[in-house]
Amino acid sequence: MPELSRFYGIIVQIYYNDHAPPHFHARYQGQKVAIGIETLAALRGRLPPRAQGLVTEWASSRQEELREAWRKAQNSEEPGKITPLE
Repeated sequence: MPELSRFYGIIVQIYYNDHAPPHFHARYQGQKVAIGIETLAALRGRLPPRAQGLVTEWASSRQEELREAWRKAQNSEEPGKITPLE
């Protein structure tokens, strides 16, 4: 699973040829969440509230990049990296 970004101990990844709806995965301290790219809502799993907030903040300003990463991953292409939250 390619890594899109990493910040504050959070790892953001995307699967190749994953199921709809478009989403990405985030991991932090052994917990995992799948987040919809369009809604930024948790589809399954959860992170601690602070980490969840950071992921949502990161994704909200990078939705177009996430859409493109999803498109590439669906075509078995390298999705590339997305700038971390600073």
